[in-house]
Amino acid sequence: MKKQPKTRWGLTSDDIAQDFAEHLKYSQDADIYHQADHARYTALALAIKDRIIHQWNKSRKTQRSSGAKRVYYLSLEFLMGRTMTNNVINLGIEGEVRDALNSLGYTFEELAELESDAGLGNGGLGRLAACFLDSLATLEMPAYGYGIRYNYGIFRQQIKGGWQVEQPDNWLRDGNPWEIMRPSIVYPVQFGGQVQVIREGGRDYFKWTGGEIVNGMAYDTPIIGYGGKTVNTLRLWSAKSPEEFNFHEFNDGDYTEAVRSKISAENLSQVLYPNDTLYMGKELRLKQQYFFVACSLADIVRRFKRENKSWRELPSHAAIQLNDTHPSLAIPELMRLLIDEEGLPWDEAWAITVNTMGYTNHTLMPEALEKWSLPMMEAILPRHTQIIFEINHRFLQQAVSHFPLQPQKLAKISIIEESNPKNIRMANLAIIGSHSTNGVAALHSELLKRSMFSEFNTIFPDRFNNKTNGITQRRWLLASNPALAALITDAIGQGWITDYQRIEDLTPYAKDASFLEQFDKVKEQNKRRAAAFLKADAQLVIDADSLFDVQVKRIHEYKRQLLNALHIVYLYNDIKGNGSLTKDMGKISFLFGGKAAPGYVNAKLIIKLIGNIGRIINADSSVNDKIAVHFMPNYRVSMAEMIIPATNLSQQISTAGTEASGTGNMKFMANGALTIGTMDGANIEIAEEAGSENMFIFGNDEQQISALRSTYNPFVEVLADPKIKEMVDLLFSGYFNVNEPNIFEPLRRSLFEEGDRYFHFADLPSYITAHHRARTLYQEQRALFNERAVLNIARSGKFSSDRTIAEYASDIWDVQRCPVERDLNGDTVLADAAKH
Repeated sequence: MKKQPKTRWGLTSDDIAQDFAEHLKYSQDADIYHQADHARYTALALAIKDRIIHQWNKSRKTQRSSGAKRVYYLSLEFLMGRTMTNNVINLGIEGEVRDALNSLGYTFEELAELESDAGLGNGGLGRLAACFLDSLATLEMPAYGYGIRYNYGIFRQQIKGGWQVEQPDNWLRDGNPWEIMRPSIVYPVQFGGQVQVIREGGRDYFKWTGGEIVNGMAYDTPIIGYGGKTVNTLRLWSAKSPEEFNFHEFNDGDYTEAVRSKISAENLSQVLYPNDTLYMGKELRLKQQYFFVACSLADIVRRFKRENKSWRELPSHAAIQLNDTHPSLAIPELMRLLIDEEGLPWDEAWAITVNTMGYTNHTLMPEALEKWSLPMMEAILPRHTQIIFEINHRFLQQAVSHFPLQPQKLAKISIIEESNPKNIRMANLAIIGSHSTNGVAALHSELLKRSMFSEFNTIFPDRFNNKTNGITQRRWLLASNPALAALITDAIGQGWITDYQRIEDLTPYAKDASFLEQFDKVKEQNKRRAAAFLKADAQLVIDADSLFDVQVKRIHEYKRQLLNALHIVYLYNDIKGNGSLTKDMGKISFLFGGKAAPGYVNAKLIIKLIGNIGRIINADSSVNDKIAVHFMPNYRVSMAEMIIPATNLSQQISTAGTEASGTGNMKFMANGALTIGTMDGANIEIAEEAGSENMFIFGNDEQQISALRSTYNPFVEVLADPKIKEMVDLLFSGYFNVNEPNIFEPLRRSLFEEGDRYFHFADLPSYITAHHRARTLYQEQRALFNERAVLNIARSGKFSSDRTIAEYASDIWDVQRCPVERDLNGDTVLADAAKH
């Protein structure tokens, strides 16, 4: 007798096929007449989620019963990308899912491709948070991620006439089958109003009254560790109005007024703010930050109070990590809860707060440090403003002993900036209110201590530490580059999937001719896959036989996409003039991708310039057999998963001392691209691991850049090299913008009259030389190029987010593993369900 399929928990292909068919019929109401593609995707997602739910519940119960300390990772951004493939791989059922779909006439790829990217982040910050969640679950550490469930994620980028045009990204248009709405988990969040002081028993009590209330409702997404044992939670908050509408105004016929308060409240979680260094005056942004912090802290406090423990034990049960300054209002919010709601005295509440909080800094750009206008903060969060002033007062009393008779230093470290109007410095608040402040690469952390926050390092020398960023090899190699992953596993086994240090076992294969030949075939296969993707996605025609030279990241002047563009024009001139530099050069496809903040004029001009250069070069038959230039619109996680495995040369060319870390550099390294880059951010540590001889390092280092600042003159640099001058003359002659006069004048001014802040011309000569070395090696000694690429993979073990998280856990959080046994017994599943 044939065994009955276990439709909600079984892991065989028959079980999954049956569950998929049932969801298609009963959850999606699909039949032969009504069956949309997205219904099939949703049915498959629900069938996979069925295989997660029980283990998710078991993980929560195991963590709760063990009394394990939890990590609470607060981030305004989570750039999750797509979920389907990652979940199937981490559950270990990829083969069964493929077989199930094949038996029904579908392929896994066609359904997985229908998923929208969850673009709830701008770039590296949000993608790092996503990698950390994967590592926390795989390492079996109890954790919650907390953020906002934006209805619209990072904008969808279109290129029209060479210009970036921002379109809304309605990623929830077809629903999100991976999340579970929790209507029972709702917290009221207060804005505005006033603070009353009540004197009782010789003590002042503060009561925050009036103002506006917005509810935050939880939406949970399971985060599955590799192997399917621990399932943690990403809890995102959605803003809801306490009232659906005003019934009296509705009856009076004024529908607009009847729903106005509902619309106003729910605007809070409508849209992700694009990354922009100028947050000043953005009231909605401040409200978003407090909204998600207040909901998250209320949730953490509720969970802790359930244990009936003393408040002094909170730091032993909860580690709250602030991902940049966006969640730093958690510090005054926890103080408010402990003092105003729970009645604790200040000193006890402060000790609990500091010992619970950790802060990760992500920038070396002083102008990018978040500040809020004091009048706006007072109007929106009056009680928190009082608490911040009290924190600052007590801190400065302590700090004066470190800097006697040095008012300028005290003014620098004060939370309150004495400007007009006064500002609240959120980074200062985060450092003062946390027991740990970490940078995200060795150079970055050293510069925080040495320059940006040197005074704080004097006061709190034990608080500063480094946690070099990492990436999850499960998404960025196993899932996104299956052909290379299979080649590696055939060579060294699959231990690298959960212990990435073991990738070092690949080292001998860098000298193995047979392995190098297979590696080359995999790279060529990935290039053809990427070219097909770009043709379908953006109608770009890429020569898959060319060298793929790729720069993909947010568009920003310090990341120096403009340096790349200057070099391309330099090569163009050389080809047109039959120069020796490009005489025997094989074809290179220069691929750019990334989004510019909507208000960042120069960044948008750089996109336009790249597009114009590409239009001229790609249409010029005298050069387009040697170089092609393409801007890939709407760069996102799912595009990165196609482009990174196909890349030969990875451009990591920021001005030394400006990039905190970078994680794209790590993804390219793990996928066998060679890096051309400066000694900046994590590039330095990549060079230490891979060996600088296996990269193409150029340019001034951070100390040299620092020394240049007082004497650097871009005019002198340009005039010193006739070929560079010729390139600059052509670039700004109007040649690339014939019918668009003077559009690139702001870029010319930034390079010359404004002093070339990011030292493009100081580094350009060595960049030209390094690039020549890279492309010559690729063209003339492909086997040696591939040998170095394989060595880069073999030496990428340090750059797993598993290592980063293990360091956070031991050095900052004091969190231990909490193993959860995987339950594959269907009878237990049903019995558990019946109990609830």
